[in-house]
Amino acid sequence: MSTDPVALTAALIRCPSVTPEEGGALLLMERVLTEAGFACTRVDRNGIANLFARWGNGGNGQSFGFNGHTDVVPPGEGWSHDPFCGEVIGAEIWGRGATDMKSGVAAFVAAAVDFVQETPPDGSIVITLTGDEEGDGVDGTTAILDWMEAEGERMDVCLVGEPTCPERLGDMMKIGRRGSMSAFLTAKGVQGHSAYPHRAKNPLTGLVRLLDRLASHALDTGTDHFDASTLAITTVDTGNKATNVIPAEARATVNIRFNDTHSSQSLTDWIRQEADRVTEETGITFELRTKVSGEAFLTPPGPLSDLVARAVEAETGITPALSTTGGTSDARFVRRHCPVVEFGLVGKTMHQRDERVEVAQITGLKAIYTRILRDYFA
Repeated sequence: MSTDPVALTAALIRCPSVTPEEGGALLLMERVLTEAGFACTRVDRNGIANLFARWGNGGNGQSFGFNGHTDVVPPGEGWSHDPFCGEVIGAEIWGRGATDMKSGVAAFVAAAVDFVQETPPDGSIVITLTGDEEGDGVDGTTAILDWMEAEGERMDVCLVGEPTCPERLGDMMKIGRRGSMSAFLTAKGVQGHSAYPHRAKNPLTGLVRLLDRLASHALDTGTDHFDASTLAITTVDTGNKATNVIPAEARATVNIRFNDTHSSQSLTDWIRQEADRVTEETGITFELRTKVSGEAFLTPPGPLSDLVARAVEAETGITPALSTTGGTSDARFVRRHCPVVEFGLVGKTMHQRDERVEVAQITGLKAIYTRILRDYFA
């Protein structure tokens, strides 16, 4: 009897696994995988629940990996149905995580379970699931990969089941991601009365000048596989409620999405150089702190992307575009372990109120994942 990915999606949605709560989702996956003959290990770290599962002969033969997450963002208000109902209404299944990405997890777990039972491969299948993708990501997939390295576990290739398609199932796969970082700037001056500006040193003067230089600078024009890098000013703040006081400090944050022309370090160095120039011109000094969500990476088109593309086309009749668009995903961690690509369903409603996905997409995604496994081990 085949494993129903829609029923499995519904069961996962009914687990209220809002980051960082496990919510029963990984317990459910551990039970399903264990019953199918997978050796399961919990790899929890600092209160974050993670699961590693392997079927097969360990270090012998080829090893194909799937990666995904069972945690979800908070549901918010104003839903038409219970956000954890997991109900099929019409042709769609509803609930938080229906798109991002409990349906993807259900599809690749169902595909893997049926595959090893019906046509046991000469090799192994690894499934890594985290409860921390929507959070900081510090103790999620990274914890699993750290444990795998310590235990001598490996994947030869990995497919991350995040939603990747903009319009139709099959129209896009991800072969890389832009890097993401935020820079937190604090401009320091001298407080004073706005009627006597010569007795003060206005930090906003320097900060505005610096922000204009950063935002108006063209970082690059794009590369073969990436769009041009972007910088956005996301907040400017002084905390000053008085109209007649020049503040002593002003703060701003910029977010940069960058391609493989840059690294977070090269961009940090550039911001620091621009800040030093403004200091020389205005006397305003700057403190700089950065937070890096991930570096840009690319899995060059080749055997892995070809494998996935052939399976997608065979099942859908669509040749997927190879893309690096979008935000970050846990592929940014996996890429340090092995070649990785991402393919999943249409992500139109992810993180939105009334998140839902067509049931036919889930069954179609399982069929694609099954074909990928069959072709890989052939």
